[in-house]
Amino acid sequence: MTPAIRLSLLASGIFLLAGMLTGIVKYRRVMQSADHRAPVYIDIAHRAALLYSFAALVIAKLLEYSPYSNTVQVVATAFPLAFFAITIVGYFVFGMLNTTDNVFQKRNFITTWYMYALIAGEIGGFAVILWGFISTQLLGLT
Repeated sequence: MTPAIRLSLLASGIFLLAGMLTGIVKYRRVMQSADHRAPVYIDIAHRAALLYSFAALVIAKLLEYSPYSNTVQVVATAFPLAFFAITIVGYFVFGMLNTTDNVFQKRNFITTWYMYALIAGEIGGFAVILWGFISTQLLGLT
């Protein structure tokens, strides 16, 4: 198993655990709330963590067919996984503070530069991984 696959599987497990733990927080907040709803960003953190756990599994599987060196694989994998993790933490913090239901209401560093970096990092890293799969499994390149 390559280091990038190990990293992706580890991240998948951590994200799944985070999804389960945020589910507990979500449940507690629902039960404490007069309207029986969790803060918007607690709900988003819960769902995002669960979805990112499966995204990390897809990345791990695609990496099995990668023609790239371990270094390229780890770097390409680290970008989307790091942004997934940072995003889950951000959602959770916004949810615990419960000061907004939409962080995009005001333009700031997070809604501009962080989002540009997230887009480039997640899509760029995943595109490298996906191209490795396409090139070896569909185009027969090595």
